[in-house]
Amino acid sequence: MSKLFNLSDAASIAIHAMVLVAKSKSPMNVVHIAEATSTSKHHVAKVMQRLVKDEFVVSQRGPSGGFQLKKAPADITFLDIYESIEGRIQITHCMFDTPVCPFSKCIMNNITQKMSQEFIDYLKGQTLAMYID
Repeated sequence: MSKLFNLSDAASIAIHAMVLVAKSKSPMNVVHIAEATSTSKHHVAKVMQRLVKDEFVVSQRGPSGGFQLKKAPADITFLDIYESIEGRIQITHCMFDTPVCPFSKCIMNNITQKMSQEFIDYLKGQTLAMYID
C-alpha cells in the first residue's frame, strides 16, 4: 500500500524519545526508550547520540544514568528534533524534481510546496512542553 507521507524511523524515534525524556522525572535510558517505542535499542542509542551532539539532551553513564533534557521543554520544537535527525527541510516546488516543466501550469498545483510548508508549520508549532502532563 502506498503512503503519501512517511516519517523515517529515526525521526519518529527521536520525537517520541524526546517526549518520553521530557515527561520523565529521572534520567531515561536507552532500554526504557526502546521498550516504550517498540524499537531497537541500538537504533535508539544512535538517534539519542545525535540529539546529544546537537545539545538537546545530556547523557549520563552508569546504573542510574540516562538522558535528560538540556533545554527547557518549551524551547524545543518538533521541527528542531526532526531537522537534527533528517537535516534541514527543503521546500520544493515540484514533486517530480524536474528542472523544466513541459506544461505552462503545474499539473499538481504546487501541492508539494503547500504540504511541505504546512508540515514545517505544524512541527514548528509543537513543543515538548505541550506533551508533558
